[in-house]
Amino acid sequence: MKKYDGYVALALEKGVDDALIVDTAKVFTAPWVRMKCKFGCAGYGKRLCCPPHTPDHMETRAVLDSYKQALLCHKHWKKDYKVVGGFNDTIVDLETAVFLDGYYKALGLGSGPCSLCKTCDTSGTCRNPERARPAMEACGIDVFQTARAHDLPIRVVRSHGEDRNIYGIVLIE
Repeated sequence: MKKYDGYVALALEKGVDDALIVDTAKVFTAPWVRMKCKFGCAGYGKRLCCPPHTPDHMETRAVLDSYKQALLCHKHWKKDYKVVGGFNDTIVDLETAVFLDGYYKALGLGSGPCSLCKTCDTSGTCRNPERARPAMEACGIDVFQTARAHDLPIRVVRSHGEDRNIYGIVLIE
């Protein structure tokens, strides 16, 4: 059994569809990703876990480069918005498990906007810092390229009502 395989098993037990240990060099960042948030998402700037309050792609790349491996998690989302919140809770739970095993640098990033509070006070500090995590895309991670580099399913959806694939990551070391 490889060093982090227990986290793959734990992620699968918690209901993710796929979990892989990946090299952080194969987690891709790009400057255009946060532009898609700014010019395409009605939630831009409305939550502390969304741009412009999150790290840009360069800062995220520097963070990724301070790790060697990560747990990449995938969930097929079937038109149920509650799935995203539950998935992000799973990412935080996995981060906590990794941390408690002695990997003090453990850090998770989820999917989509944070939904812990009905409204977010972006002028202050987060009311739920122990559970709130930004999405991979909010930090400039190209989720499509990252998923495809690991042969995981992802495609462009044509409407908000379509099934989709969501991703989260836990940086380990």
